[in-house]
Amino acid sequence: MSNRKGIILAGGSGSRLYPITSATSKQLLPVFDKPMVFYPLSTLMLSGITEILIITNPENVTNYKDLLGDGSQFGIKLEYLAQAKPNGIAEALILGQDFLGNSDCALILGDNIFYGSNLQEILLRSSKVSHGATIFGYRVSDPSRYGIASFDVNGRVTKIVEKPSKPETNVAVTGLYFYDNRAVNFANSLSPSNRGELEITDLNTLYLEDQSLNIELLGRGYAWLDAGTYESLLDASNFISTIQKRQGTLVCSPEEIALKNKWISLAELNELVKTYSENSYSMYLKSLLDQWS
Repeated sequence: MSNRKGIILAGGSGSRLYPITSATSKQLLPVFDKPMVFYPLSTLMLSGITEILIITNPENVTNYKDLLGDGSQFGIKLEYLAQAKPNGIAEALILGQDFLGNSDCALILGDNIFYGSNLQEILLRSSKVSHGATIFGYRVSDPSRYGIASFDVNGRVTKIVEKPSKPETNVAVTGLYFYDNRAVNFANSLSPSNRGELEITDLNTLYLEDQSLNIELLGRGYAWLDAGTYESLLDASNFISTIQKRQGTLVCSPEEIALKNKWISLAELNELVKTYSENSYSMYLKSLLDQWS
């Protein structure tokens, strides 16, 4: 269990997924058998984080509360905050400053999905770093679409360029960031970019200039999916479906993570599953009761 607090940024207009986002939040859409928000929630839980703030549009706060409640069914504590208008990723830290207090934090975008066999080990290691920031790099085939990290001969990050026309590498900075308790002050010092937003790249650059920016490169054994377009949403669903069918396990089930972390008991999981409809998701959770009892 970590003293670090988490923020899930689940706002935005979802314009790339219109019209299916015209009546609901993008992060409530299904990625195969789970709401999209389950995946970033699970990533924070795998990091040992039990206090999490979900930031979303004012009209969707009630929907998230209906889905996730106060988090006690997962052995965690959830809070909610409305973002009137999306003004950049770094704004999440300013909006969440009362929630964060003097704590270190982890910020994750609500449409980012991470998968890998040793992912929890990397997350827990990163969460234990008490000074500086940790970002996560992933090699992509289309680097001009992302914030791209460049490196010196020793593998240290030298700069991060947002959507470069001539990228120096193909290492994209993913939508997961671990920060120490200076993050709110750094975020408050930022000026809006030409897009009128508080850019997360500018925040990461402040840590880089402070010589306290670390990067974890997620290699071939990992998947990073950004489910923000029609095609990527379909790809993410197909990926999760394939992994689960081949391995007979669930990917990013908050209930299973809570059980393995010993944040809930078998008895509590049993009572929770009784409230679920009979489907493959609940059947898997029921199988855990048999395996662990």
